[in-house]
Amino acid sequence: MSNKDELTYAQAGVDIDAGNALVDRIKPAAKRTARSGTMAGLGGFGALFDLKAAGYDDPVLVAATDGVGTKLRIAIDTGVVDSIGIDLVAMCVNDLVCQGAEPLFFLDYFATGKLDVDQAATIIEGIAEGCAQSGCALIGGETAEMPGMYHKGDFDLAGFAVGAMERGAELPAGVAAGDVLLGLASNGVHSNGYSLVRKVVEKAGLGWADPSPFSEGTLGEALLAPTRLYVKQALAALRAGGVHALAHITGGGLTENLPRVLPEGLGADIDLGAWDLPPVFDWLAREANLSEAELLKTFNSGIGMIVVVEAGRAEALTALLEEHGETVSRLGEVTATAGVRYSGSIL
Repeated sequence: MSNKDELTYAQAGVDIDAGNALVDRIKPAAKRTARSGTMAGLGGFGALFDLKAAGYDDPVLVAATDGVGTKLRIAIDTGVVDSIGIDLVAMCVNDLVCQGAEPLFFLDYFATGKLDVDQAATIIEGIAEGCAQSGCALIGGETAEMPGMYHKGDFDLAGFAVGAMERGAELPAGVAAGDVLLGLASNGVHSNGYSLVRKVVEKAGLGWADPSPFSEGTLGEALLAPTRLYVKQALAALRAGGVHALAHITGGGLTENLPRVLPEGLGADIDLGAWDLPPVFDWLAREANLSEAELLKTFNSGIGMIVVVEAGRAEALTALLEEHGETVSRLGEVTATAGVRYSGSIL
C-alpha cells in the first residue's frame, strides 16, 4: 500500500496524541491525592499500592464499583462537568466505609466517542478532588476513545475503589434492638433517581438553563450539586467507638437501604418529623404526584447516610459528627420487629 493510501488510527477517529496529552495534563491532579501507601504515578500498565506502608498489619480488602447514572445526561447537556467526578468517587467510597473500610485508592474509567482533552481533564480533576476529600489516592485509570459507540459530546464514567480494615473490624457488627439511628443530611438528589428527575423536568416544561423552582441559580446547576462524601466523618465516628453499622442511602431510599445493615428479624422505627424535607424533594414529589412511600423508596429524601449507634453513645457521636460539619438528625431506633416503619409525615 502506498503512503497516500495509508489509513491511520487517527483517521479512524482515535487520537493517541490527545490521550497522551490528557495523561500529562492530569498528573498534577493525581499527585495531589497521594497518601501513605502510594507507590508510583500514572502511566504504568498497572497501579501499585503498599498496604504495609499504609499502616495495616492484618488487612481485609474491600472493593466497590459504581457510576453516576443518568445524572451524566444533565452534565453533558449543560456542559457543567467540573463536579461530576466528585459524584463518581462518592458513590464508591461512601459504600466502602459502610463495610468499616478506609478507602485507600481509586481508579476511573472514562469513555467517549471523541476525546476532548479540556473536558476530560476537568472531569478527572473533579475525580481527584473527590479523592482528596475522602483521603484516597487516584492511582490509575483508563481513557477509552471509541468512535461510533457514543453520540457526539457524550461520555460515560465508572469508578473503582479499594479500601482496607484490620481483620475483625467489619461492619455491620453488634446491631441490636434499641440502637439509635442517626441521619446525616444529604446535599440534594445525589446520584440516584435521575431518570425520574429528567422525566419530571420534561413534564414541567423546563430547561436546564431555566431558574430553579426550588433554589437559587439554574435548574441544571441545582440538580448537579455533587453527592456528599461521608468518609472522614464516618471514620472518625468509627474510631470513637459505639458505631454498629452505616447505611449509604442511594437508590431504594431509606426503605430499601437501611434493612441491608440490620440482622434478620430486626427492623426500624423512623420518625418522619425528625428532619425537614429539602425543597428539591418537595418539588419532585409535587410535580410527579409521588406518594410518600414512593418518595422514600426512590430518593434519599434528605438523608444521605444513616449511622446505627449504641444508645448510650448517641449523644457523644452526634456531637462528634456535628464537629465534622454534619447536620445530624435522630431518626428513630432499631426494633425487634422486622421491617422499616414510619411515623409522622414528610410531605
